[in-house]
Amino acid sequence: MKKNILLAFTLMAALSSCNDWLDKTPLSDITEENYFRTETDLQLFSNNFYNTILDKSPYDQQSDVYVQQELSDELLGGSNRIVPASGGGWTWTALRNVNTLLGNIDKCEDEEAAVKYSALARFFRAYFYFDKVKRFGDVPWYDKELFSSDEELYKARDSRELVMTNMLADIDYAIENLPAKEEETSSPFRVNRWAALALKARFCLYEGTYRKYHNVSLDGHDYAYYLEQAVKAAEELINGGKYHLYSTGNPEEDYLMLFAAEDANPDEYILAIKFDYGMSLYHNATAHTLVPTQGRPGLPRKLINAYLMKDGTPFTDRAGWEKMPFTEEVKDRDPRLAQTVRTPGYHRIGQTEILAPDLSVSVTGYQPVKFVQDPTASGGQVDRNDRSTCDLPVFRYAEVLLNYAEAKAELGTLTQADLDKTVNVIRDRVAMPHLDMAAANANPDSYLSSAEYGYTNVTGSNQGVILEIRRERAIELTQEGFRFDDLVRWKAGSCVNQSITGMYFPGAGEYDLSGDGVTDVVLYTGDTKPDKKDAQVYKIGSDIVLTEGESGYVDYHHNISRTAFNEERDYLYPIPINERSLNPNLTQNPGWNDGLSF
Repeated sequence: MKKNILLAFTLMAALSSCNDWLDKTPLSDITEENYFRTETDLQLFSNNFYNTILDKSPYDQQSDVYVQQELSDELLGGSNRIVPASGGGWTWTALRNVNTLLGNIDKCEDEEAAVKYSALARFFRAYFYFDKVKRFGDVPWYDKELFSSDEELYKARDSRELVMTNMLADIDYAIENLPAKEEETSSPFRVNRWAALALKARFCLYEGTYRKYHNVSLDGHDYAYYLEQAVKAAEELINGGKYHLYSTGNPEEDYLMLFAAEDANPDEYILAIKFDYGMSLYHNATAHTLVPTQGRPGLPRKLINAYLMKDGTPFTDRAGWEKMPFTEEVKDRDPRLAQTVRTPGYHRIGQTEILAPDLSVSVTGYQPVKFVQDPTASGGQVDRNDRSTCDLPVFRYAEVLLNYAEAKAELGTLTQADLDKTVNVIRDRVAMPHLDMAAANANPDSYLSSAEYGYTNVTGSNQGVILEIRRERAIELTQEGFRFDDLVRWKAGSCVNQSITGMYFPGAGEYDLSGDGVTDVVLYTGDTKPDKKDAQVYKIGSDIVLTEGESGYVDYHHNISRTAFNEERDYLYPIPINERSLNPNLTQNPGWNDGLSF
């Protein structure tokens, strides 16, 4: 058995990248005689699934509503997106590990443990394949250990319908056989049946909306079937009553504190990734937004404009919104805005010093604060690179509520009662007025449907409420790794082409951005730099570029060439050249030219 396992791993590694091989779990001690026998064996072997399959840095993923100094290839488009020789997401080590466990689990002498860890492995296999389907569409389905003589190593890609059907079988088994929350500890760091329901709701919503907006029709299930499955899974989780949104009754802080807290909130975080100072487990979220060498991230003005006024009306209905200066535009807005970026009055958690947005570390001026911890966290080192220790969400209850509402809206079965138990529960946390379905559909927000800022392909009687759910999703889930996937499934690549600009400045002068009456930023023209030692001083046209020359929006990326999103190519990623060379049965995705012809 040991020889066969290693042969399978070695050959599959040859069909992937060298880095993929180096990342695999060492198997030198695995034999038929001494492993997979006990629950401890199964747990130890499966622990690596959490590390290799879950995303440990969702906070820095770029999209049309979150950018950095160096734009991602997806935002640059055109020839910046190429067919890689290897890598490119076409890695299979994690799946091999999952299938190794499933292929050996009948050796376990504890039948209950065997069922439990079979369910866990099938959860992770569904999670793994969801990532592959999002990225590549059709992919080979492997559900068993493969050996050197197996012709399946060189099989063609299977249809996404076959893969999705198998994913549903896996996740339904996981839902049926994973322990419920009350049967384990309250720790959100282990997969339970509620996490499985959350995953099912997530990937079924993705598949349903992808097929609807891309007009995909395959033998098997239609888009409505997947949306109905998303509704059922989310509804079961909601009705289970095991989770609720974190709230202390303070709408001005609760959203911020949820993400900055050292420990994941077990009532809202269904599954989280553990980080811990004492265990030297870190990520980079705090330094990412504070250290100028970490990407200088910022939210574009497009998203800032989407936050509603505190009274529930659109900001973009206000006269003069297009050229409103920072301190005016952020007044009386949805409280999540001030808990997502620095606004007047901002101070670090546990501190009293008022801090202005720092234009030297944010390319738009809208400086993120989500996941930014108390400066005393991590032994006082949290502001250093890779020293953040707040736990990161994989699934949280707010996403499930949004998934339920969106799936029903796209099916045409959404009711006001549905909104009241989902979107409006989310709004209640920040004391925002409720979303009224009839009013939204009677008067869809033109900002959200415009070619310049929104989505042009949402139509029908539910247009208004679908747009509002998308607004809520962009705001509530920002920096959680969903946005680019959302654009793909909505066939909204045009959003990638929209302008990336920041704060508006009417011209040279002194600006108080923190609201404490003290000048924070000085913009000037000419050759004489103002002597303002306690302020950020920038020369217009060189240190800072504005869209209209001496006035306008911050336009950091003005000299970067961006090519329009390719509607015929860019919704899927290419299969790496080396993989197709090794396996000529792998067809390339549409629009990607890798120079191979067979």
